Amino acid sequence: MTNSNQTPIPELYVSEAAAEALKDDAGQMPSWDLTARQICDLELLMNGGFNPLKGFLTEADYNGVVHDMRLESGALWPMPITLDVSEKFADGLPTGTDIALRDQEGVILAIMSVTDKWVPNKAVEAEKVFGADDLAHPAVNYLHNTAGPVYLGGPVKGLQAPTHYDFRARRNTPNELRAFFKKLGWTRVVAFQTRNPLHRAHQELTFRAAREAQANLLIHPVVGMTKPGDVDHFTRVRCYEAVLDKYPAATTNLSLLNLAMRMAGPREAVWHGLIRANHGVTHFIVGRDHAGPGKNSAGKDFYGPYDAQTLFTQFKDEIGVEMVDFKHMVYVQEKASYYPADEIPEGSTVLDISGTELRRRLREGLDIPEWFSFPEVVQQLRRTSPPRAQQGFTVFFTGLSGSGKSTVANALMVKLMEMGGRPVSLLDGDVVRKHLSSELGFSKEHRDINIKRIGYVASEITKNGGIAICAPIAPYTATRRAVREMVEAGGAFVEVHISTPIEECERRDRKGLYKLAREGKIKEFTGISDPYEVPAKAELSVDTSDIDVDGAAHQVLLKLESMGLIGLS
Repeated sequence: MTNSNQTPIPELYVSEAAAEALKDDAGQMPSWDLTARQICDLELLMNGGFNPLKGFLTEADYNGVVHDMRLESGALWPMPITLDVSEKFADGLPTGTDIALRDQEGVILAIMSVTDKWVPNKAVEAEKVFGADDLAHPAVNYLHNTAGPVYLGGPVKGLQAPTHYDFRARRNTPNELRAFFKKLGWTRVVAFQTRNPLHRAHQELTFRAAREAQANLLIHPVVGMTKPGDVDHFTRVRCYEAVLDKYPAATTNLSLLNLAMRMAGPREAVWHGLIRANHGVTHFIVGRDHAGPGKNSAGKDFYGPYDAQTLFTQFKDEIGVEMVDFKHMVYVQEKASYYPADEIPEGSTVLDISGTELRRRLREGLDIPEWFSFPEVVQQLRRTSPPRAQQGFTVFFTGLSGSGKSTVANALMVKLMEMGGRPVSLLDGDVVRKHLSSELGFSKEHRDINIKRIGYVASEITKNGGIAICAPIAPYTATRRAVREMVEAGGAFVEVHISTPIEECERRDRKGLYKLAREGKIKEFTGISDPYEVPAKAELSVDTSDIDVDGAAHQVLLKLESMGLIGLS
């Protein structure tokens, strides 16, 4: 008798011959270029990772999932998997149309038959799925500020999997893993979900979990999209490979999951369980605050520490996977080994390093002890995160027209060039308009595009170890946040709000712009006829009313020094 975790599950791919024929037809179809998140979702739809879904959710399925975590069929499914598109694309698209889904290179991956088209209530989706309509949650921010306004639903025919050029031998479809388990006779498999590098405590925890469940271990990290600010997956996979040698041979396997996480806490834990069941796993480690995104706008955790475990336990029979409690492991100095936090011998000295402390030690080039992490892992992390004084960074000035942004930015550039050590690039508003954005006007949409272009260039400069100084008005919070996320993927982002009051800006107005705006001759002028959203969490705020340019630039330098980005001494 074959074990259920080893029998194949349904995929949505058509035969090779059918795929060739459909590729020919697809030339005549409307095409949608998939976003990075949609490519992750589509891959797991096609290869059975999202079984029983047969495509992107219909409106009825979407409503059931949002409100009750159930598809129309009654099956448990906690996460909306929808194809979000622009109004422009949706407008010309009658339901019943077949569309070609393409990757970012234009390669056709699938054909979707559009059965449903609707405008969702995103505030309700945020409230029900993520527990709060709060932009501090990365998925809620994505929902409101990145995802398209119209959802399409309907079945998908898979033509080919997205291409991955990295770690190909480590990427397995659900059926490839099931065949692997069958070949090795693995009837009990415990999966460990992670989006972080593994340190000694994780190795102890996973080893112990596998032993207690009398199961083999599948380290199953997410390499699709995780939380902004997480360690990139290339570094993480090199860390996982370095740790693999520490496990008993032939009992452990590493496989990469191309999932776009939503950081939805309890619902995400249930979703992860269903996905792992599709991959042939029988046991799943659910951690404290599993897939939690951190703090909400009020500074409190979005989810309680055990909410995910509670919800998972409630549905474990339907998920079809046993939950393994995540034991918090700590290092006991006297015993020179790890113990579960609830089994520490009395009177022992417990050592622990938090994620924040680890990042600080990396940033400042400080020692990371061997009891905490394997030297091979630390070596990989140091390659990607050298001390801050050797990394690139972006200084992003924002403020009203005439506030002094450009002048202070210029002075800062000269001071940084005088110090030497890293190339410095100034991306000033007027210069950018000339070279990057000459075709753009000054509507909200065009100003957003302009700022995102500046952000993209700054992120490339930062990633490659240089210093980018930007000085646009950048009036909108959501756009500044998007730029911050782009830059922080490769280095530090320092937002400097030049908070000079509007009266002072008008008094200095060399170009007479404020006068023209007040007379209605310039439309959508920031501070007069268009809002300026004051940054709530800028790293530094400088009012140039009562300080000279040199003093203002020096304040920025002192801030950069306090953040470890430059050494003034």
